[in-house]
Amino acid sequence: MDSSPRQARGLRALIARSLIILSVLAGTALGRNQVRHYNFDVEYIFGAPDCNEHVVMGINGQFPGPTIRAKAGDTVVVHLTNKLYTEGVVIHWHGIRQLGTPWADGTASISQCAINPGETFTYRFLVDKPGTFFYHGHYGMQRSAGLYGSLIVDVADGEREPFHYDGELNLLLSDWWHQSVHEQEVGLSSSPFRWIGEPQSLLINGRGQYNCSLAAHYSNSSTNQCNLKGGEKCAPQILHVQPKKSYRLRIASTTALASLNLAIGKHKMVVVEADGNYVQPFAVDDLDIYSGESYSVLITTDQNPKNNYWLSIGVRGRKPNTPQGLTLLNYLPNSASKLPISPPPVTPQWNDYNHSKSFSKRIFARMGSPKPPKFYDRRITLLNTQNKINGYIKWAINNVSLALPSTPYLGSVKFLLNHTYDQTSPPENFPSNYDVMNPPANPNTTSGSGVYRLNYNTTVDVILQNANALAANVSEIHPWHLHGHDFWVLGYGEGKFSSEDERKLNLKNPPLRNTAVIFPYGWTALRFIADNRGVWAFHCHIEPHLHMGMGVIFDIDGRNVKGIPNEALACGATGRLSVNGMHH
Repeated sequence: MDSSPRQARGLRALIARSLIILSVLAGTALGRNQVRHYNFDVEYIFGAPDCNEHVVMGINGQFPGPTIRAKAGDTVVVHLTNKLYTEGVVIHWHGIRQLGTPWADGTASISQCAINPGETFTYRFLVDKPGTFFYHGHYGMQRSAGLYGSLIVDVADGEREPFHYDGELNLLLSDWWHQSVHEQEVGLSSSPFRWIGEPQSLLINGRGQYNCSLAAHYSNSSTNQCNLKGGEKCAPQILHVQPKKSYRLRIASTTALASLNLAIGKHKMVVVEADGNYVQPFAVDDLDIYSGESYSVLITTDQNPKNNYWLSIGVRGRKPNTPQGLTLLNYLPNSASKLPISPPPVTPQWNDYNHSKSFSKRIFARMGSPKPPKFYDRRITLLNTQNKINGYIKWAINNVSLALPSTPYLGSVKFLLNHTYDQTSPPENFPSNYDVMNPPANPNTTSGSGVYRLNYNTTVDVILQNANALAANVSEIHPWHLHGHDFWVLGYGEGKFSSEDERKLNLKNPPLRNTAVIFPYGWTALRFIADNRGVWAFHCHIEPHLHMGMGVIFDIDGRNVKGIPNEALACGATGRLSVNGMHH
């Protein structure tokens, strides 16, 4: 077998990586790149995200957490102190590739130990490219409890964005439950199973309204008008704009469950960025955004300047029992209390999947973006099914439900602690006779902690295959997020992926993303280069689904990761190693 194309690819990846490192070093030499320090105290605080007082997870007394802002090439340092009394904590920097710092990825049991109450852990990582990102808890279901915030990376000094705008607005979208996360976790792990249900409200920058509507006076229903008094924590953050200008809206979704659709009354949006990568600009009236995704859109304030306009978010892909989230696009100098003359945009029907698919299929990489390798070295097909273990409902991938070990994988792989997790590699595929259109013939599954070992610098294809859940005629949307890498989305299709689908894959201008959706009863094809050593999570970004086992682990030459700080591995079997002075 001629390995020259593979060697050439390896060489290209090596050159690209060396160029990144050289440009960072050059920037440092010129004094341009900064080290940005943050101190984060994580604690429970009282908050009223949707006007109902609840305990929320805050950082430095704030919910959502403080926005981190840096420039491409900077180093971000976060000193995270756990001020929770009874729980560990970690934070994942979503969409940051952690080039050469896999222990800073912030995934409990995977890249590090949870940080114990009273302890401080320092995350230090390079932000290598501009884009719209965010951060969130990655231990238990702490993201659902409110542990999240925005992370925005501007272009490096002397660089320009490939589009012009006069101002910028930042929107972090989330969903909110009144039941505590601990209760939710117990329900998900009980028999009989107790589902968390639909969220009580949708939040925009941590604010929403429950049991009332900002736009009640347009409807004939009995919804009350929200009576928000000044300074309330749940009052919407108004988006103030000047007429006749262009604005960049940065939109990121850290929802625990809800897929969302966003629209602004009478304003078109031009999509220019997805997950920190530039896309070929295209105009839309509304935009679907799944948990884990981020976008930048440009809007022009070219409507009647005497009016204000609604920005609305609504639920897609599940029967929505949650009212729309709303805020105002306030054309200055109008008063922000002046309601728009027309009602908020209506979200498309929740199950109008053609609408969602047509949006996803319009996203292409910006002209001149790097193309994917033409061939793959390995293909892994991941079948997503809902199953049972001893009567408990789980999600499984190729009939294995992920169970995280007590020793972080990164330490186990590095120090060859083979007894700490399953040594059998999970299946690369599923039986060809499996019927994805019907509930599983045998609903039983097993749990496992095995990993897929990927050779360094090889090209890997992943086919995400959706199927029917336990109940008949139910197949859900799943947004899948990869840690440590971006992937090219080569295509989407219906039913079971087949060799005929192979020919339809887009190798010309597929978008580079870190999160991709599989639609009901469909497949999504991804390709990435395994060029970042470490042990990385790849999982459904819906919080209860991950909690119920919907994920896999990729080990990319983790054995050869250098410089892991001791405090990242101070638990489980690696903790015992460091006590005996064996870490180094």
